[in-house]
Amino acid sequence: MLNGIKNALSRISNLIRFGFKKINNKEFLEQEIMRWKGSPERIMQIKGQLYYQNEHDILTRKRTMIGEDGKLQEVENLPNNRVIDNQYAKMVNQKANYLFGQPFAIECKNEQYAELLKKIFNKQFMKILKHGGKAALNHGISWLYPYYTKDGEFSFQMFPGYEIFPIWENSEHTILAGAIRLYLATSYEGITPTIMEKVEVFDMQGIHCYILDGNMLMPDLTVKEQDCAYVMNNSKPLNWIKIPLIPLKANESETPLLKRVKSLQDGINVMLSDFENNMQQDARNTILVLKNYDGQNLGEFRHNLATYGVVKVRNDDSAKGGVETLEISVNSENYKTILEMFKKALIENAMGYDAKDDRLSGNPNQMNIQSMYSDIDLDANDMETEFQAAFEDILWFINAHLVNTGQGDFEGEEVNIIFNRDILMNESEIIDNCQKSVGILSDETIIGQHPWVDDPKTEIERLEKQKQKEQQEVDKQYNPFEQQKNQEDINQGNSDGDIDEE
Repeated sequence: MLNGIKNALSRISNLIRFGFKKINNKEFLEQEIMRWKGSPERIMQIKGQLYYQNEHDILTRKRTMIGEDGKLQEVENLPNNRVIDNQYAKMVNQKANYLFGQPFAIECKNEQYAELLKKIFNKQFMKILKHGGKAALNHGISWLYPYYTKDGEFSFQMFPGYEIFPIWENSEHTILAGAIRLYLATSYEGITPTIMEKVEVFDMQGIHCYILDGNMLMPDLTVKEQDCAYVMNNSKPLNWIKIPLIPLKANESETPLLKRVKSLQDGINVMLSDFENNMQQDARNTILVLKNYDGQNLGEFRHNLATYGVVKVRNDDSAKGGVETLEISVNSENYKTILEMFKKALIENAMGYDAKDDRLSGNPNQMNIQSMYSDIDLDANDMETEFQAAFEDILWFINAHLVNTGQGDFEGEEVNIIFNRDILMNESEIIDNCQKSVGILSDETIIGQHPWVDDPKTEIERLEKQKQKEQQEVDKQYNPFEQQKNQEDINQGNSDGDIDEE
């Protein structure tokens, strides 16, 4: 079994520069997987996904106090609220929808090629791309995997960043030599479900499947040999000449968005939780001042107060009994001010926009709107640059697919992918500018800038049909021969009617 693992892993020895001559491939991969599995980079990627799904650090927070030895110790008899105001997830959705919320447009001079691309870039692909954009923001990077379904259809699958350990050939992270995928899968021992860690090694010969048992790689005997190839053609395994993993990067440094705003998001959660804790401090769990207490110990006092809501005190010659509370006022305005500061700072550091910005009050002009969108627009430019580079790889696999399936060779065809950003706009102002541009710019350019038009080419075709129909109506109205023919038809109809009456 060990020899089988070594033989399979030796296939990637010519692609990966290990730098360790005394270590064999299996041992190297095991060490690299274990190192990457618990690395700070991967932990931050997982943390980004958890924060997006409302699993924040505040949920594990404990109330503490200074103990007798001067050290902090946990206190369980005080309110410990854990409130989450997920501004981070709001920023992720905002930025993903801004760039990927609207279908992108395809510009290509070859109409046949454009139509084939539209079939591949369908609504399902748009959905996958949007999910990939959100994953890239959460993890810094996500991955598209081009493959063929069981029905033989060419499709794409998205892998989150924390599942893929890329092996790059260069420091710019542009050429992929191989990759390792680590993910969880459910198996059954009888009727009992168990969670196992599966490993897939991507190289030029295909995918090699293993199970990670502790820190040891074991072959996955449940995977058939034909499932290891990237492509199957008449039961014959085929492979791409590139590793079929396409990186979708949020930025050139592959930095998760959470890394920029985690402290601010945690601060918002802490402020809200502390505010609720302080508001819940009432007479039964706040600071009490006892005078001449008629009881044995403070525990008994607390028990009687919590159970019955009353406590016995006594008056004697030495002292007058009573219970007083030491009240600490909670200034809600302080919390409100701090929360507003945190939220504003989070939006600025995340490079998003505030939908409640004062610049949107009344009837804002387009300049005010563009000013509000300036930060998110700059960040979207960086992300679009990375995704445009990813589309070059996507088109390479699509072109290879079209050649292999006999649909045409379109290598070298120029294609432009235009992202339609979902930006708030003053439509009346833009339409007015379009009308003023008639005669200065071409109709195609003006139509492309109109806020109601998603597909300029389709809209131009509709206009042409409309003009032809209007021209036909005009020709019928002013053509004397046509009018004479229409009048003869009317007279003929009347004549036939007279004959029928007779």
